[in-house]
Amino acid sequence: MKFSKPLIIGAAIVAAAAAGAAFYKTRGTQPAVAAVAPEAVNPHAPIEAELQSILASYRKIIVLLAEEKSMSEPDRKAAAQVGQVLFHENVERYGKVRQLLAKLQEAPASQRDAAYDILLTYIESASDLYDADRLAFREVLVEMQRLAALNQTLPGIKLHKRVSEDLAALEDIERQYDKELQGIFARFDQRAIVPKRERWDAYVEHLKKLFSREQIMKDYGVIVPYPVKPGGDETAAEDFGRSLPPKTVLLTFDDGPHATYTDEVAAILKQYGVPAVFFQVGKNLGQVDAKGKEALSKNAAASRRLLEGGHVLANHSYSHALLSKEKGDQLFGEIAQADQLLKAVDTRRSPLFRFPYGARNAEGLAVLNKLGLRSVMWNIDSLDWADPVPTSIASRVLDLVEKEKRGIILFHDIHERTVKTLPLVLDKLVADGYSFATWDGSEFTITKAGKPAPDKVAVSTGYADSYAVVIGINEYQKWPKLQYAVQDAKAIRDTLVNRFGFDSSRVFTLSNGEATRNNILALFHEKLANAKLKKDDRIFVFFAGHGATRQLSSGRSLGYIVPVDSDPQQVSVDAIPMSELQNIAESVNSKHLLFVMDACYSGLGLTRAGGTSAFLRDNARRIGRQMLTAGGADQMVADGGPNGHSVFTWTLLQALGGKADLNSDGMITATELAAYVAPAVASVSQQTPAFGSLPGSEGGEFVFQLPAEAEFLSEGSAQLSPEAIALNSKLDTGRRQQADGNSVVVKNLQGEEQKLAAPKPVDASSRQLAQRANDRGLQLYKEKQYAQAEAAFTEALKHRPDFGLAANNLGFVYFKQSKYAEAARWFENTIKIDASRAIAYLNLGDAQQRQGDLERSRKAYASFLELAPNHSSAGYAREQLAKLGTGKPQ
Repeated sequence: MKFSKPLIIGAAIVAAAAAGAAFYKTRGTQPAVAAVAPEAVNPHAPIEAELQSILASYRKIIVLLAEEKSMSEPDRKAAAQVGQVLFHENVERYGKVRQLLAKLQEAPASQRDAAYDILLTYIESASDLYDADRLAFREVLVEMQRLAALNQTLPGIKLHKRVSEDLAALEDIERQYDKELQGIFARFDQRAIVPKRERWDAYVEHLKKLFSREQIMKDYGVIVPYPVKPGGDETAAEDFGRSLPPKTVLLTFDDGPHATYTDEVAAILKQYGVPAVFFQVGKNLGQVDAKGKEALSKNAAASRRLLEGGHVLANHSYSHALLSKEKGDQLFGEIAQADQLLKAVDTRRSPLFRFPYGARNAEGLAVLNKLGLRSVMWNIDSLDWADPVPTSIASRVLDLVEKEKRGIILFHDIHERTVKTLPLVLDKLVADGYSFATWDGSEFTITKAGKPAPDKVAVSTGYADSYAVVIGINEYQKWPKLQYAVQDAKAIRDTLVNRFGFDSSRVFTLSNGEATRNNILALFHEKLANAKLKKDDRIFVFFAGHGATRQLSSGRSLGYIVPVDSDPQQVSVDAIPMSELQNIAESVNSKHLLFVMDACYSGLGLTRAGGTSAFLRDNARRIGRQMLTAGGADQMVADGGPNGHSVFTWTLLQALGGKADLNSDGMITATELAAYVAPAVASVSQQTPAFGSLPGSEGGEFVFQLPAEAEFLSEGSAQLSPEAIALNSKLDTGRRQQADGNSVVVKNLQGEEQKLAAPKPVDASSRQLAQRANDRGLQLYKEKQYAQAEAAFTEALKHRPDFGLAANNLGFVYFKQSKYAEAARWFENTIKIDASRAIAYLNLGDAQQRQGDLERSRKAYASFLELAPNHSSAGYAREQLAKLGTGKPQ
């Protein structure tokens, strides 16, 4: 035969599917069969479809393994795993081709000969094939040659000659290539072709333009996780808490003793009747001089009190150094000197040790073994060293306990917020019947369950209670009526209650005729006053309605919000000036207060917003009074946003949905909210939102803690309307165009430009990073940005390979893109991770039905109904079973 493309490079495919070779099946994989016309008309079509599938898998195997030497061990293992699947899929396809060719032999001679001509023309001269590609069809040509030899007619003899020439040409190519393909394919079967090399790299580069290794593996249900961070691996020599009995936790506190907080933690533990292990830093206990003599400090008394209270003392190194980077005498001294000081406190010190930051190396573990110490890690990280909000810390711990069902909880007894968090955690754990473990000298044992505190420990949290005032006015008596303000206010109220957990009894609302000047002021001066606000409460205020600006005789401007009963001619008398809101802000007894005003005005004379990269550390103790406005004087609020909202409020809702988490730390500060909303709104309207801090603010930031999304995507999952998707795209694009990295220029409340930037994110665990990536994926799914959603769910699974939620969601994104085989693999992965997850069976049934795998589809629907017979989609599943037939699998 004469190949039309110059011999650029060559490659070889395994001969595993030669005549008589065994067939291999791969779970959940069906041969890809393209939609074809009836075989009687186009008998070549199903064969050509199989050839194209064979070629695609052949190319993917080359991309997977062409650079094996430069790959990490996890990448090599994953690539080999997927390569095996691709290889055996092709073995199955070769068998299918043999069956189709045998059937073709029975067709009328004219159809048969025409079909062979079409197939051979494709193999010989298709314009998109490289010569190396054609080697994928060697086994097909061998089978054609065998069948042609059975036909002694003149057309049969000519066919045999043509196929033989093609095989001879392939042998010429094969002789050009050897090393590369042997390395790629020999692992799968001993019958690989052994050709020689000419321009192999060029061919591989061509294939890389068609496929990526990561995408191939992901399509086959494999994602290589990120390298495990120090502290993430559990070995036989270390305890992570996963071997504890169900509903059992071990409380641990690091970095003490602290002059104040260690005793406060101990007092709380005493009231609840639970023990703990305190991993203490040597230098906090005292020091060891050059002669090896220890001298204890006054903090050592706190450690002795812990022992007297039934708690355990343990080693956390001498100086809290990063021990994974230490070696020799320095490493030994960090461990041994801390142990020496602990023994000086009391010889009853335990042999438990925790590496600072969880960072250890083989030498460090060897030192522990030499000193008779035992490494103890954790599987539930409170992040109390980073999170300033005790309720947030408590929620995180309780969520992880619910997920893990047991384990070692990591706290630090050097933070006030830990003291405030502890009662919240213990209340829930005791109420849920958890037991508490301790160290008995040789192993971890369970003590009796904790007891409810007889008198609640009098501690406050980051946000003790959350209040809101939400006002929306459409039906003005003397001002132009509005269309969207009431709907805007309702959506904000629902978001506060349903998304951010505000108690509905503490969300005060006024709409239309209720929102008179007297009623609005009464909300602040009476309702909030009667609520007996505490210093650790927060208040969110939202107003949607008219705003006004009045020029004072001094030349200064003063802004107003307009109640429903205000007269345009009497603004100074019956509207509410910003100076009044400033007075309210200064007088209320709360930690943080944020005004968000969907109204346009100017003239506030306020101070610039605060906030630094270190605010998370200090925010819990700083007063915050902040305001975000929709625009300035002589600007009109842009109505006509999606779902009956103004553009400003729609953007605000999207921001609170997660778009304003600019540093991806799971929290939205008021500054981040403004840094997203202001430039986004300005890019699609004539409004220029402004943001700043009110007098009396000490640089504190109002903080929204984003809840972890738990939605398993399915056909019932909601998506945004085309109108909303179009506007969101404009908002995101406009915001990006105005941003300089993570900072953006926004007007302050005096109309001057200021640069806002999100604080630097704190370190997060793999679990947190996975959850945040999953949450981004859900946002993107709602906007039908499937490629970006796929990338986000992939990121989540790299951080946490056992994340069933992200596995299901990745599968469903594949499903929405009509990639049913890939979707089925990820739904099966979800079920492997969590076999009780009913919705994954429903999704799997849909994917397998679309593939034509009806038997497995029936099984999946039946499993869904067994697990969730009363699910809202149960009727749909029964309908599908009725269509498929409910007979038992054969």
